[in-house]
Amino acid sequence: MEEIIRELLKEMQRKYGFFNDEEIENTPRRIVKFWDEWAENRKFTFTVFENEEHYDQMVILKVPQFYSMCSHHLLPFFGEVAVGYIPKDRICGISKLARMVTKYASKPQLQENLTQQILNGLKGELDTEDVMVVVKARHLCMEMRGVKAPHPEMTTSAISGVFRKQEPREEFMQLIKYTPTTR
Repeated sequence: MEEIIRELLKEMQRKYGFFNDEEIENTPRRIVKFWDEWAENRKFTFTVFENEEHYDQMVILKVPQFYSMCSHHLLPFFGEVAVGYIPKDRICGISKLARMVTKYASKPQLQENLTQQILNGLKGELDTEDVMVVVKARHLCMEMRGVKAPHPEMTTSAISGVFRKQEPREEFMQLIKYTPTTR
């Protein structure tokens, strides 16, 4: 992979004047190291526990910062995620909710897909239909290129089970009280 990246950098150097000799030599290694490290985020064990106390109310975690990459432009998008579920027979270690976000964010993709993947992952691991995910993110592919919109913020949601009803959905949104993404 390093050699392919090196050839791309050489072509960018020829066409745009980007990159010096040191960068052409060493940047491919750095890029491969980044991708390897990023891909490692996708590996973890989702720990669940028996819901001994039969807790049946919302469990919500706000993940204040996640990073992903647009699969159309290979530019970052980042923001915050709120994940919530209503337990049935299982609950999870709270860090696993954050790790689920990181797992699915650690590959190039679209925000809409990321949102749905988190929901589907939680439904599967927790064996509950009652899951809601809200993602707010800034997309550098819109800020740096194209429309060059200053600080655009895209919101996506994925909703299943009881959260499809207005009252629980509104309660979830009130509890997370989203604020604009850090600028």
